[in-house]
Amino acid sequence: MKARNTMMAAAIAGMMTWGIGCGSKPAAETAGNAVAPASAEAPGSPAAGSGAAGGSGAPVAAKADPVVKRIAPAPPPRPLVLDAGTSIKVRSTSTLSTKNNAAGDAFHGSLEAPLTVDGKVVAEKGAKVQGVVAESDPGGRVKGVAAISVRLTAIETAKGMVSVKTNAIGREARTTKRNDAVKVGIASGVGAAIGAIAGGGRGAAIGAGAGAGAGTGVVLATRGEAAVLPAETVLTFKLADDVAVK
Repeated sequence: MKARNTMMAAAIAGMMTWGIGCGSKPAAETAGNAVAPASAEAPGSPAAGSGAAGGSGAPVAAKADPVVKRIAPAPPPRPLVLDAGTSIKVRSTSTLSTKNNAAGDAFHGSLEAPLTVDGKVVAEKGAKVQGVVAESDPGGRVKGVAAISVRLTAIETAKGMVSVKTNAIGREARTTKRNDAVKVGIASGVGAAIGAIAGGGRGAAIGAGAGAGAGTGVVLATRGEAAVLPAETVLTFKLADDVAVK
């Protein structure tokens, strides 16, 4: 009986020990299963930037500089071209004559009408023009007449003075043949009168011939009228070559 009680007590003690063991875990296991505290991360580490990258932990790439598009400069505008043969109306601003001017002297005027190319005004009405006396011939005696001509060398445009080449425009003096005939006739009449006084009819004839010769000599010794190009004269020139206004 005593032995039986002893065995039962041992069994009860063993069961109690087992129950206590099942209710608690070993310290090592408990320590292993414990949640480790979050460690502090150094600033600038990849993990620190994981929030900006959606928590992936991947390093954030640096932003690329914006692409600058290079725009090629616009080509320069094409020059406006006045074609050869273009008419240029000019009003002279000073008087020129074979009496006072020689070839090479300056000629000045202004545009009487604007110059345009494709609807664009190249030179305004009233723009200055420059030129030279191309020829100044006092003329022959009796048969010849004086002549003067001018041509353009430059025109004022929106881009400044532009060199040009044009034809020459001239003026001739009025013929003096009628006046010359009158001079000879007067001289003949004076000679005839003097001859008649001196020797009658025969003397009159001789005097008339002598007077005519003297009158002719006066005409031959005197040039005809000067050729004149008055101020405010409108002249129409034509371009000899193309002119590019840049």
